Amino acid sequence: MSSATRRPVILDCDPGTDDAHALWLALASPEIDLRLVTVSGGNVGLDRTLANALAVTGLAGACVPVARGAERPLLGRFRSETAVHGDDGLAGVVLPRGGEAIGGLAADAIRDLLRGADPGEFTVVGIAPPTNLALALATEPALAARIGEIVLMAGAWGEGNWTPAAEFNAASDPEALAVLLGLGVPVTLVTLELTAQALVTPARIEALRRAGGGACLAASRRIMEATPPSRRMGGRGHALHDPCAVAWLVAPELFGARKAAVSVECGQGPGRGRTHVDRWGKTKGEATVTLPETLDADGFFALLAERLARLP
Repeated sequence: MSSATRRPVILDCDPGTDDAHALWLALASPEIDLRLVTVSGGNVGLDRTLANALAVTGLAGACVPVARGAERPLLGRFRSETAVHGDDGLAGVVLPRGGEAIGGLAADAIRDLLRGADPGEFTVVGIAPPTNLALALATEPALAARIGEIVLMAGAWGEGNWTPAAEFNAASDPEALAVLLGLGVPVTLVTLELTAQALVTPARIEALRRAGGGACLAASRRIMEATPPSRRMGGRGHALHDPCAVAWLVAPELFGARKAAVSVECGQGPGRGRTHVDRWGKTKGEATVTLPETLDADGFFALLAERLARLP
């Protein structure tokens, strides 16, 4: 695939077990020209998420710059999700130490990259609390014109997974999510209802084993095996949330989607972080957000196996 047809991407993450698979999928996909990885302290603390991002990209032999970002959301503090990701963020799977982060902060690195871009050139993928992205764009909103699409793994139209009302990334920094929804840039929101369809089961892990591959695919399998099954999934397995956002760019034919009006609740009560997703036009909100609703799960896992098998 020629460089002219590859999509320049900034990927904001907080590795995190599912972030690791998303990073590897992005690095293995010729449709994506990954220009920058930025990291916040969401799933576990920032020192750990940054080290994990460097280890994941390093294992893939990638030269993509990785930038240190926000240690806390716009308000309050991040709360780690160690029950799913483990204290180290990768469910106890040890990867070789990666390289070094670039100097400066993530928000500055994002702005520097966008300043030299053409209108609509970049796609931004956010699979973490969206603090870094909001800091970059709220302080220089004209740069939003350089972004053609923002793809976020965030939110739910039903029950949350962090609180009864809210999904983890949205709940971790709802003010930042509100900034992104208000930029006027096309947003695709990959919610819990979609990612629940990307269910990791023993049979799917075994299929990945048969795909062969190198160290990255082997590490991906070990992380899947070590991640505990979800009570929300009835103990049948766990959802592979973040790679769904990357797969949307790589293989949109795997998804069925509609437009919806979306807002996020930023109050301090029990509904904080809830995403109000109007799928049926019941409000007067403009349906500007693309909402993937269905996923060809077998096709998704086949894509993951085929692409990760290309990595070292």
